[in-house]
Amino acid sequence: MNDLITTVEGPVGRIRLNRPKALHALNLAMCEGVLDALEAWRGDASVQAIVVDHAEGRGFCAGGDIRMLAASGAGDGAEARAFFHAEYRMNHRLFVYAKPIVAFMDGITMGGGVGLALPCAYRVATENTKFAMPETGIGLFPDVGGGWYLSRLPGRIGQYLALTGHRLDGAECVALGLATHYLPGDALDTAKARIAATPQDIAGVLDALSIAPPEAQILARRDEIDRLFASNVLEEIYAALDADGGEWAARTLATLRTKSPQTMKVSLRLLHEGAAMASFADEMKQEYAVGAHVVQRHDFIEGVRAVIVDKDNAPRWDPATPEAVSDHVIDQIFAPLPEAEAWTPG
Repeated sequence: MNDLITTVEGPVGRIRLNRPKALHALNLAMCEGVLDALEAWRGDASVQAIVVDHAEGRGFCAGGDIRMLAASGAGDGAEARAFFHAEYRMNHRLFVYAKPIVAFMDGITMGGGVGLALPCAYRVATENTKFAMPETGIGLFPDVGGGWYLSRLPGRIGQYLALTGHRLDGAECVALGLATHYLPGDALDTAKARIAATPQDIAGVLDALSIAPPEAQILARRDEIDRLFASNVLEEIYAALDADGGEWAARTLATLRTKSPQTMKVSLRLLHEGAAMASFADEMKQEYAVGAHVVQRHDFIEGVRAVIVDKDNAPRWDPATPEAVSDHVIDQIFAPLPEAEAWTPG
């Protein structure tokens, strides 16, 4: 079975993720397959639009091949770097692609799935959408452009999502601009058929099938999030949550205490610097350098052991507290790679 199905159906190029048992998590061959398809269709005048979705089972995409990344990180890291290199090229190619692309975020859209969907001009959420960047729970950080996208959300919501890994539903994705349309899940086949019939009017097709989303729950917390996550210093966020006294703040602090202090600090810096990045390519170059370093550090290998391999959900982070993560360590993680090893858009 092919993990990726790419076909041309009339005027539409179709990219379908097809690893149902892994919730369509991306591997190297899938990223390279997406790149090959986009390159083939770039100069093909008969292909007017691209549709990205998942084939069988639940989806859309649960992330990347985490076990492989951890196994590689425990060694020389070469395989992990090769995956990131191709994945980030795919993210960037989608971001700059000249033809309109529609991503159907129907179901779990996390990590690598976020990187696949958010560069697309049209992003369709449904009642099944579960959107998150949960990487700090496994000693990683919100990559695949997370530093770019999350830093551009309203107020401090991006920082909140990056640190906690909080899941958004489809309505919340629309309210925050992460999705452009909200369709009922049972309207997606109709949407795809109509896009194939009139690829020059994707907006019209999606607008006609859109329904009013339910209330976006996260907006009710907007003031609290902005106040409590105001700082770019992790210790100050802990202190603000601790001093608040409210039930939500206490729950949120308890959540943060389960995450990797090191990669929470990485995430805060990534968003702070990402907000000022001149281009998406600059962002991906930085994230590649950070990823190449983080994937070989203790917290990532330990986080994958605890959450994915042994499933004891009791990672032993080192350092164990925010105070013990020095600025020097974060500077090392953000050190640019030598030019010969650095990421390029291709």
